[in-house]
Amino acid sequence: MGDSSDVPALRHGLSVLRLLASHAGPVTATAVAAELNLARSTTYHLLAELARAGFVTHLPEDRRYGLGVAAFEVGSAYLRHDPLERLARPLLRKLVGRLGRTAQLGVLHGPETLYLVREQPERPQTLVTDVGVRLPAQLPASGRAMLAKLPPAQVRALFPTTASFVNRTGRGPADLPSLRRLLAAETRRGWAVEDGYVTSGFASVAAAVLDHNGRPVAAISVTFRHECDERACGRDWPEVATEVLAAAAELSTRIGGHPAP
Repeated sequence: MGDSSDVPALRHGLSVLRLLASHAGPVTATAVAAELNLARSTTYHLLAELARAGFVTHLPEDRRYGLGVAAFEVGSAYLRHDPLERLARPLLRKLVGRLGRTAQLGVLHGPETLYLVREQPERPQTLVTDVGVRLPAQLPASGRAMLAKLPPAQVRALFPTTASFVNRTGRGPADLPSLRRLLAAETRRGWAVEDGYVTSGFASVAAAVLDHNGRPVAAISVTFRHECDERACGRDWPEVATEVLAAAAELSTRIGGHPAP
C-alpha cells in the first residue's frame, strides 16, 4: 500500500493545505508551486481536486486560492470532538457565575454559527442558541466575532451573493458591504455586539478564540434580555465585554493559541 502512486499525490495535497493555512490570505497557484517545489501542472491539478472536494476555494477575479469550507469543518471538528468543549465549559460556568447571564461556545460551520456548549444561570431564559442549533453567521455576535478574524476574501467566499444573507428580525447586515462595515467597526472596538438581530428583545456580546496562527476556531458569547428602542440601541456593553474577552483569551491560551490583543 505504501508503494501506491496515490500516496505522493495525497502527500502533496496535504502540503498544499498546510501552505494555504500558513498564509494570512489567499495565494496564487504560482506561489504554491514555487514554495512547494511542484510542477505548475501538478499544482493546478491538486488545487482543482481540492476545490472540487471543498477544501480549497478558488477566487477567479483575484486568480488566487484559499482554504475552503471543508478545511474549516475538519479543523473545527478536531476541536469539537471533545477537547474544546471540555476546556470551554468551566470558563463558561465562571462567566455565568460572574454575570448571571447565559454563556455559549460557537464555531463556524460554513456560513453558519454552530453552538456546541451552553451554560445557563439558575433562572434560565428560553433562547434559540441551544446546543446543536445553527444560525446565519452574520447575525449573532459569536458568528461575527469569528468572521472578523478571517481574510476578507474568505468572508466573500462564505457570502457570495445577497441571497446568502438571511433575515430574522429585520435587523442586521443584509449584504456584503454592510457586513464588512460592521466587521470593521467591531474589529476596532475589540468585540462583537448583537442587538435584536437573532431574537427581538435579546442582545449578546462575543469574542473570538484564536489558534496559534491567529485564526478563529470558536467564539464565546453572553446573551441577555435587552429591548432596543431609540434610546437603548447602539450600546456595546464594555463591562460585559471585559469578562467575555478574558474568557476567550484564556481558552485561546488553553488550546495553544494566541489571545487577541
